[in-house]
Amino acid sequence: MNILAHLAFSGDDPEIMAGNLMGDFVKGPLAGRYPPRLTLGLELHRAIDSFANGHESFTRSKRRLAPSFGHYRGVLVDVYYDHFLASEWERYRAEPLQSFITRARAIAIGFASLMPERLVQLLPPMFDEWLPSYAESAGIGRVLRRMSARVGRPNPLALGEGELLRCYRELRGDFLQFHPALTTFVVDFIARRE
Repeated sequence: MNILAHLAFSGDDPEIMAGNLMGDFVKGPLAGRYPPRLTLGLELHRAIDSFANGHESFTRSKRRLAPSFGHYRGVLVDVYYDHFLASEWERYRAEPLQSFITRARAIAIGFASLMPERLVQLLPPMFDEWLPSYAESAGIGRVLRRMSARVGRPNPLALGEGELLRCYRELRGDFLQFHPALTTFVVDFIARRE
């Protein structure tokens, strides 16, 4: 659920960005299903997820969260890391965050005909509500409450804002170590495939 990170780490290639955005909605083998650059974006999404799940900073962040969050700790850390990226966006990117969101939205809409319908239905709230609110902890709280309601079974996601605030300094420290490592990983990943 780290939507902003997947978009931000797509570079300037619209097809890679669209594919990276689709990653949580496309399962199974990719061969021949999509155009090559879109497939590269899907592969990048999977590689980023795998890298994050195995990285010590991400793992440490999950351990910082109360055990009561169970397997949702990974989802929460994804969203928290998007918050840190959004709240310190100018530290990492020259393009202003709102301008980036607007550009990413236009790219996503341009590729909507190739996207799973479930994702297409989420594009308006994703770009009009969720991403613009990521820079504030209260915005993260609203996103997590909506996610909790959509899960359809009892879950602790709605309590995630409080956990972010409780562990804020430590989680931010983990993110500050994670971000440059992910940057290097993504650059290497794309370079090996071009």
